[in-house]
Amino acid sequence: MSYKLGILDQSPIFPGTTASHALQQTVLLAQKAEEWGYTRFWVSEHHNAEQLAGSSPEVLISYLLAQTKNIHVGSGGVMLQHYSPYKVAENFHVLSNLSPGRVDLGIGKAPGGLPLSTKALQYGTVNGGKDISERLSFLVDLIENSVDDNHPLSGIQATPIPSEKPEIFLLGASPNSARLAAKLGISFVFAKFINSENRVLEEAAELYRKGFPNGRFIVSLAIIAAPTQIEAEQLIGNRKIVKVQLQSGRSVTVQSNEQAEAFGKQSGENYEITEHEADIIAGTPEYVREVLDQLYQQYRVDEFIIHTPIEKQAARFQSFKLLSPLSIANISIQPIKG
Repeated sequence: MSYKLGILDQSPIFPGTTASHALQQTVLLAQKAEEWGYTRFWVSEHHNAEQLAGSSPEVLISYLLAQTKNIHVGSGGVMLQHYSPYKVAENFHVLSNLSPGRVDLGIGKAPGGLPLSTKALQYGTVNGGKDISERLSFLVDLIENSVDDNHPLSGIQATPIPSEKPEIFLLGASPNSARLAAKLGISFVFAKFINSENRVLEEAAELYRKGFPNGRFIVSLAIIAAPTQIEAEQLIGNRKIVKVQLQSGRSVTVQSNEQAEAFGKQSGENYEITEHEADIIAGTPEYVREVLDQLYQQYRVDEFIIHTPIEKQAARFQSFKLLSPLSIANISIQPIKG
């Protein structure tokens, strides 16, 4: 197996449980992920979300680093439009000093919530979320300790400077994001579980490889594994991808029609809601391995980050265990037929 595997955990709050329980399950999953041979364990950022407990990845990362020993721990990702790049760099430099060589700084361009939480996060700030490319460029310079002499903040450092700086990843689901990551010389993660169009993935991969040939190209996938194909497909349920198209041209992906309606109303614009089949790879470990191998060969993928949208905790942990590098690395496979 020529590629690596990591996990994206959103700290889901299942019916009848609490946010505290969800976060403790995240800690346990990180420890298991390390035991099962995964390379990375990332936590997400979602705001004002009743079903997800992960609203502050920086805080959660610090705890996870203390509860694990070797696995890389990071953000998937910090929603940079809300924050000062300088403060983000300081936070991750502190983390990198505490756990040298184990910290990943994943950056997202999305808001991580509905318009109301975005307004709350940016309330009272200057530029409220604008100029994301400029913010990201400044953040990269801060992490690299290379702010240009002509920059208005020339000479600034995000202390404490770590002996091993965090690796920066840009998370996105479009060719434009791939182009930006290549331009800045940072790793790129294509979120295929958000944008399932193979044409877009292919264009993003080509742009990134052309612009940054030695960069790390990662694909994040929604995957459900079970002992049998039938069991895996049953775990998908009726899951759909819901998209909101705003009159201004902006499009966002949410998890339910209720969220879509709320987003549209809070945006203050006219909007249209459409439902799409969820792009979930479901099957036995053997089948999943075949799909991953095919994607690896077609798009020259360096790593896969696995997101598992299962609403049953035991089945979710089982899925990650079945897909663990230690489990699937030795699977003997045949090419997918058809």
